[in-house]
Amino acid sequence: MNPRDLRCEAVVFDLGKVLIGWDPYLPFCDDMSRVEWKEAAYRADFSALNIMADKGVPLDGVISQAYERGIRYGEFIEHYYAHFDRSLTGPVPGTAEVVDDLEATGVRLLGLTNWSAETIHHARRQAPCIRKLEGLVVSGQEGVAKPDPVIFRRLIQRYGIDPATSVFIDVSVHNVETANELGFTAIQFVGAENLREVLGHRGILSA
Repeated sequence: MNPRDLRCEAVVFDLGKVLIGWDPYLPFCDDMSRVEWKEAAYRADFSALNIMADKGVPLDGVISQAYERGIRYGEFIEHYYAHFDRSLTGPVPGTAEVVDDLEATGVRLLGLTNWSAETIHHARRQAPCIRKLEGLVVSGQEGVAKPDPVIFRRLIQRYGIDPATSVFIDVSVHNVETANELGFTAIQFVGAENLREVLGHRGILSA
């Protein structure tokens, strides 16, 4: 099939690092260097704790888990969530314009994100283009996170979309692989300019 033969009825966006920038160092930038933050995050097992929040564990529970590793680790994670809004850097350059142009074509716009239910409101505030999405499935509200196929199927069923006529955009190669396996046309996001080129090549956006 020629890529331009794709009939696209829905485009599904990841949020973090696609529609909105995220840098977990920033809540700490007044107190430590990035190198110091990386060491502290590694010792606190930040990545694992962040995934817990993404899967729906209440933030109090995530923080308590960090305190079990030691007071300084608990304080580190508690500080992160207390200043979470500082970790968001606003719209990823160029993607708000891609959303606007897709909206103008009449295609449905949806979101599927790994994000804590308790902090998702910050995303909508700092990247207004997210409000243009018809619907948003948030892992922290669902209790399951990408790349688990379960959360993709919830998106499909809840919004009545057909993966065969839907595009999925995400930064994670693992999430893209799952989307492909489920029948989506999946695109790994590496930047707005590249995304626009890929969508143009597939006849979804004008060049």
